[in-house]
Amino acid sequence: MITSAMFLKRVRQLWQSSELALVSQRRERRMRLLASLLMLVLGAAWGCFFALRGAWGIVLMDAALILCGLGVFVLTLRGESRRANLLLFGTLIVIIVATTLVLDVPSVAAPRATHLYLLPLAVAALMAFRDERLWLRYGVASLCLLLFTGLAASNWAPVSGYGLPDEVRIIGSWLQGVAAVAMMFMLLHILQTDAAERSELDSDLRSALREEQFALHYQPQLDSNGQVVGAEVLIRWQHPQRGLVSPAEFIGRAEKTGLIIPIGRWVLRQTCAQLRAWQDHPACRDLRLAVNISQNQLRQSSFVPEVLAMIEEYGIDARCLELELTETLIVQDVDDLTRKMAKLVERGVSFSLDDFGTGFSSLSHLKRLPLSTLKIDRSFICDLPADSSSETIVRTVIALGQSMGMTVIAEGVETEAQHRFLVDHGCTQFQGYLFSKPLPLPAFMTFIGNTVQARGAVA
Repeated sequence: MITSAMFLKRVRQLWQSSELALVSQRRERRMRLLASLLMLVLGAAWGCFFALRGAWGIVLMDAALILCGLGVFVLTLRGESRRANLLLFGTLIVIIVATTLVLDVPSVAAPRATHLYLLPLAVAALMAFRDERLWLRYGVASLCLLLFTGLAASNWAPVSGYGLPDEVRIIGSWLQGVAAVAMMFMLLHILQTDAAERSELDSDLRSALREEQFALHYQPQLDSNGQVVGAEVLIRWQHPQRGLVSPAEFIGRAEKTGLIIPIGRWVLRQTCAQLRAWQDHPACRDLRLAVNISQNQLRQSSFVPEVLAMIEEYGIDARCLELELTETLIVQDVDDLTRKMAKLVERGVSFSLDDFGTGFSSLSHLKRLPLSTLKIDRSFICDLPADSSSETIVRTVIALGQSMGMTVIAEGVETEAQHRFLVDHGCTQFQGYLFSKPLPLPAFMTFIGNTVQARGAVA
């Protein structure tokens, strides 16, 4: 259905042009970057303040704040959002509690106020960990609330001599109270906005299914002789207001809501219909169409009967239908997966392992599963032939596939140098922008015709 290579490329383009519809991810990224910069600034400012007063214990805490701010900044830039969130929230909880206990010691004139930041931090945790397991999402938020309650009800301080004077803390209490409340309202507004956007997206997706607003594009797969041997089927959404929408904008949400199941069923049905239409076309009758299967689809007990029913309904040659699995999917329940694959392989359907090398599959999985194709992930192809590590990995995958009798496809091929390296080391099939981007059906048919003419001219 879709490849990570196409996802990443399109997402980068949408980000640069400010068209990206995944607003919550963009907001979270910006909030993490802002939080990391605030940690750097506050850590440096307070570090200088207490260094001048010889409070080296507090200076060490400020140094830790600076280092954690740098860590969050780097992890966010690298796209490791989960690790960045864990580091960010862990650091902020420790710093807020330590600051409240050490610097914000309550008195008759000025009560504690620093602990108020734990309230917006609890709301922020619900946003940052919304896609994580419930125990993590609500665990962090609950911890913030428990600490807030404990600090609000206690006057205990572990050490003395570091508390700020009352005249400073009286002003600070008002400022911190206003700041905490403002942060709370801002985060609640973002939560409400995100919920509205997700609800609208869900409604639009259901309308898209009813009104068949989806369309299929085809990215050609070529052999070492330049002949088109198949294509990967990629879904696009022809939105009535927004135009052509990339799968990066809706597949993730469809996975979470379960809409990926009827969407995936629609893609399979359209693929079978297209294979049936090509049976009388000399240049296309032997083409193989590859469809990416989601984890939610394959978990359905009705998946195998539905695929077999479509093959029977359209009367297609099942050998022309290839189902693509990901490494994440094949480590979930290998026994159930093997049984389902075996039933479909018996009827002629083939299976490929997409993005090989980026997940957690083992050689034992490859041995047990009836796979016919390995796809080398573009992350290994993009650095060829300059990067020695990528060269070693690609050569190993090619040799592994050949030794197990599998076809090896390299995806994300964009330069002649990459293509030449792959050919020289035994890779037999290729997919990428060097040959063609994903094409709507008329353009794909034209591409096939041009390829046939070019090969005829060479011959």
